[in-house]
Amino acid sequence: MKKESFTYLLARLPIGMSFFGHGLERLPKLDTFSHGMAASFSKSILPEALVLPFGYILPVLELLTGILLLLGLFTRFATILGVTLMLALIFGSSMIEQWNNVFTQIIYGGYMALLFYFAQYNTLSIDGLRG
Repeated sequence: MKKESFTYLLARLPIGMSFFGHGLERLPKLDTFSHGMAASFSKSILPEALVLPFGYILPVLELLTGILLLLGLFTRFATILGVTLMLALIFGSSMIEQWNNVFTQIIYGGYMALLFYFAQYNTLSIDGLRG
């Protein structure tokens, strides 16, 4: 086993677990989560007609991203999906001036970008088994 491959695994698993946990925790209370998100954006320029559906799809996409990263399946797609989610969250957080969240989301996005960049080392994964 190469050190780079093991390091990539050690980097992929925590972010995968984070996305998995975010999605899994929110799914059972999806309606409450989505309406809570819409309420938090009520004084922003974003219309509820945009925020509410996003609140319903976000946990599903977080869970999907987490599962893919944990398994190392379609990892490049998962990292692109993760960065795309972060872009949407950064925009939303900016609209309600939650700058601490923006900083965290930038870190997540950069982390995912690095996973994409170093994907050649993703050999300890289902992708690695698939060749």
